[in-house]
Amino acid sequence: MSRFFSEKYKNLTPYTPGEQPKDMKYIKLNTNESPFEPHDAVRQAVENAAGSLALYPDPECRELTALLAKQLGVDTEEVLLTNGSDEILNFAFMAFCDKSHPAVFPDITYGFYSVFAQINGVPYSEIPLRDDFTIGINDYFRSGKTVFIANPNAPTGIALTVSEIEEIIINNSESVVVIDEAYVDFGGESCIPLIKKYDNLLVTGTFSKSRSMAGARLGFGIGCKALIQDLNTIKYSTNPYNINRLTLAAGTASLNNNDYTVQNCRTIIENRQFTAEQLQKLGFSLTESSANFVFAKHPKISGKELYLKLKKNGILVRHFDKEKISEYNRITIGTKEQMQALINEIKKILEEQV
Repeated sequence: MSRFFSEKYKNLTPYTPGEQPKDMKYIKLNTNESPFEPHDAVRQAVENAAGSLALYPDPECRELTALLAKQLGVDTEEVLLTNGSDEILNFAFMAFCDKSHPAVFPDITYGFYSVFAQINGVPYSEIPLRDDFTIGINDYFRSGKTVFIANPNAPTGIALTVSEIEEIIINNSESVVVIDEAYVDFGGESCIPLIKKYDNLLVTGTFSKSRSMAGARLGFGIGCKALIQDLNTIKYSTNPYNINRLTLAAGTASLNNNDYTVQNCRTIIENRQFTAEQLQKLGFSLTESSANFVFAKHPKISGKELYLKLKKNGILVRHFDKEKISEYNRITIGTKEQMQALINEIKKILEEQV
């Protein structure tokens, strides 16, 4: 780092995104992107919007906000669109956390939570998952802290029920509970309806996974009007034009062709089931995933070794060095052909282990 870098960030450990190597053509199963291209209408909408790039986008994102609110069954004042769900999560750390309101989240979860806490100077604590990688909801009761939970969790894929989430909300009535639903479209159950009952619930979501728009960077937050007003204060104090014209157009076209998203999610769920069954036949142990990935380990090969051998042979999966999960790999669900190629390659690798 340079000699000018602020002292307050000298110990900051940045988030590590999934690798994007360019040395060869890979089957990418490491970053939880959709294997499907956006709907043709999305492509056309982006092309049409390109002619207006000389003008600022609508800072209120009125058309897309109204469309998303209608689809989710909430009011427009209960929606805030952001530059990916990472931005709404960062806004939540900025708006609802400080030294008097620390953050709390699981020790195995989305790696950005700890980064957001550090960069915003927020004290935080991490609660260990149970031995089976599930979240013990009682661990979060009466926490006195702002609670962040990914549901389904990442990288385990395990989901809490809405009733379990509601118990956490009820038992943190004086704190905000943030439920990150980045993967909910693949088998989880959304707790968005609960925002009508509880003023301390913020639900975040993304167009990156199920809507094939990871490259567009579009996320959102859903909460009561007062919470959204708080988050808008942060938005208009940092970047009022946070959603560009192309992304607004893409998001609108995606929502207008929602059947395409629903069908793609069904296909991914089917491919996840196929992949899980095939991996189990090969001796893998897996968590019960409700996301667009599986989390798997094998007794005869370490997670790191399998990851490296797959990469050498043109298949990327995500490996984490954290001791508790180092024997596992997170494998994004792609097309049936991609998953079959993965299984075939793993078979070859396991045969070499004998």
